Amino acid sequence: MAPSGNLLPALAAAFLCCALAPVAQCGGGGGAPQNYTSMFSFGDSLTDTGNLLVSSPLSNHIVGRYPYGITYFHRPTGRCSDGRLVVDFLAQAFGLPLLPPYLQSKGKDLRRGVNFAVGGATAMDPPFFQEIGASDKLWTNLSLSVQLGWFEQLKPSLCSSPKKCKEYFSKSLFLVGEIGGNDYNYAFFKGKTLDDAKTYVPTVAGAVTDATERLIKAGATHLVVPGNLPMGCSSAYLTLHPGRNGSDYDAAGCLKTYNDFAQHHNAVLQQKLQALRAKYPQARIMYADYYGAAMSFAKNPKQFGFTQGPLRTCCGGGGPYNFNPKASCGVRGSSVCTDPSAYANWDGVHLTEAAYHAIANSILNGPYTSPRLL
Repeated sequence: MAPSGNLLPALAAAFLCCALAPVAQCGGGGGAPQNYTSMFSFGDSLTDTGNLLVSSPLSNHIVGRYPYGITYFHRPTGRCSDGRLVVDFLAQAFGLPLLPPYLQSKGKDLRRGVNFAVGGATAMDPPFFQEIGASDKLWTNLSLSVQLGWFEQLKPSLCSSPKKCKEYFSKSLFLVGEIGGNDYNYAFFKGKTLDDAKTYVPTVAGAVTDATERLIKAGATHLVVPGNLPMGCSSAYLTLHPGRNGSDYDAAGCLKTYNDFAQHHNAVLQQKLQALRAKYPQARIMYADYYGAAMSFAKNPKQFGFTQGPLRTCCGGGGPYNFNPKASCGVRGSSVCTDPSAYANWDGVHLTEAAYHAIANSILNGPYTSPRLL
């Protein structure tokens, strides 16, 4: 089934957006087995800390506007949330500074890390979207391969010889994603069905694992590769593509078909990562189950302090899930809740700082990273 025709403008607006205690105090006991001294991040709006803000004039309509950033930074930073993202919590957990966005890093010392992620970015390059007839929907051409190119350009300034690079990157953590969700959204925007999108999964998941391999060849030895979130729990999808009857929803109130699709992508990605582990036994390739971590609070919201329920947005313009495609977060007609920490859903597509904090804790201390990060 294809999404409603109204999905395009609403999700296009939302997707433009596309301190944690030290590790020893995070509830897992003990510290990390690896003392990471730097961190490098790639991905889309779930990870972007400001690259879209300076690379696209369209971003100023969303990520550069109140109420984005109100909780922790008290100003818009380019993050698609009210505050910090998973990447921020991971950096703080390892005692690292918040990663500066690469496009705003001129003149800064980047030896402790940098963020290459761009809101709206895809795992695939533009020719893929030309082939499926969706190139006109792209919000940015700064795909995963472009981000890898930035890293490779930066690498000589980080270490000057193969020996020094090996030593330096042995203490670096690489976060490869989340990436790939937008590839499917652009297809849906163009009216492709879930069955159509399913045929793209091996290619999209392959692009993520190819990027992971490219980083390993560049010297990375510790890599976290996240899967996709449960898109069927997105209030944008719930609002604009509702089920026909109760059997279309799971016990948490999420759309089964879209969550099944996300799980299919994640299963294929994990298969490809397992093959990569066999090829590069010296690398520590960790799959981060964002889907499982998010579903844990979708099913048991009060256990995580989400008193307003996990499917209703904090920032929106009304409707059953407080998501209105004509008044999305940051647009006239929308309003923001008084306590974002009571909500898991921020703007219909992206999560609140509290939800990202819960996912980060799950990645650091819970059963949602394989092999375990700590």
